[in-house]
Amino acid sequence: MLDAEAVVLAGHGSRRERSNEQVCELAAGLEARLGLPTDAGFIELAEPSITEAIESLAPSVSDVTVIPLSLFAASHVKADVPLVVNEARAEHDIAVHSGRHLGVHPAIVELLDDRTAAVEADLGVDRTDDDVLVVLCARGSSDPDSNGDVHKLARLLYEGRDFLSVEAAFIGVTEPRLEDALHAVSKRRPDAVVVLPYMLGDGVLTERIRERTAEFDADYPYAVAGCGDPLGTDDRLLDVLADRFEEARTGDVSMSCDTCKYKVDMDGFEGDAGGARAMLRAMTHRASHEDRSNVDSEPHVHDAPDKHVAVCTNRTCAEGGSTAVIERLRQAAKRRDIDATITRSSCLDRCGEGPNVAVYPDNVWYGSVSPEDADRLAASLVEDRIVSDLVDQTL
Repeated sequence: MLDAEAVVLAGHGSRRERSNEQVCELAAGLEARLGLPTDAGFIELAEPSITEAIESLAPSVSDVTVIPLSLFAASHVKADVPLVVNEARAEHDIAVHSGRHLGVHPAIVELLDDRTAAVEADLGVDRTDDDVLVVLCARGSSDPDSNGDVHKLARLLYEGRDFLSVEAAFIGVTEPRLEDALHAVSKRRPDAVVVLPYMLGDGVLTERIRERTAEFDADYPYAVAGCGDPLGTDDRLLDVLADRFEEARTGDVSMSCDTCKYKVDMDGFEGDAGGARAMLRAMTHRASHEDRSNVDSEPHVHDAPDKHVAVCTNRTCAEGGSTAVIERLRQAAKRRDIDATITRSSCLDRCGEGPNVAVYPDNVWYGSVSPEDADRLAASLVEDRIVSDLVDQTL
């Protein structure tokens, strides 16, 4: 059975080739650890895609396990990767298992402790004799689960160790931002501040963290400050990935749904709840990265189609002719040379009101769309307007 298994390590993808090479290095290390073929696939910005990695393995195996090489569970882990896994299950006559992200793990806490000790040695301080304060700086997310796990990891790093404190901070998206966190900890007048970039690769964001740390070191002469290295390809990550593989193959993978913004209504995230919204977001986001030939230098900026159209092909919509709708739309878009991605979707939770069509980034949902309406919808994409008599709702 083991000879018929394989693994896809799903990395984020980067314009920096070194970051992509690190994913491939970890994939090679995991292959040696598990004794199973292990290929790297990428969510965006690099090749091969996760879909392509699964396709290359499918002819020679009976089982593929997809493990997200993600530090925390945000939208990529909750929406993008599951979408690819579900599509692969429908496309290939093999079992496709979904693994868990890296998350909070004792091996990672140990790795962070070693990264801290290396900076302490460079600064010439000792946490047993000096007041050493650590700031764990992550990327930051719009997902509360992800941000909450950063704080949990910071607390676990603090427990049982002689730090003055371990604080969580973020380089973007959410608060507290790194510069604000550093200003706040300066009031405790530590002897040393160690900033740990909680990143896998050494990229643009890691460099920004180093710059903020150097600025703090210059502005507060009573405390020495230094920045640690990202996680990189340390062997302890392979320990975590091997655990995630075993969980996936024994059916012991579970996501945290109690505080998932896609599952429950949470203050400030009410508009995100609902499986259809998460699925559409994943489809839109993936489509935005299909053209990987010309991307900007800013982190996570990408080329995107002007419009993304999702047509529900679930049972009641299909019975109403949605398959014909999607084909007519594609033909009309091609004739008019429209920069649009037109894809099938599963249920949009508007059963009985279809065929349903969702257009993004306009956030307009159309109902009772017939094949004869395709030309009008295509024209509306070109003219950047809506077809008012078909509007079901706007989001």
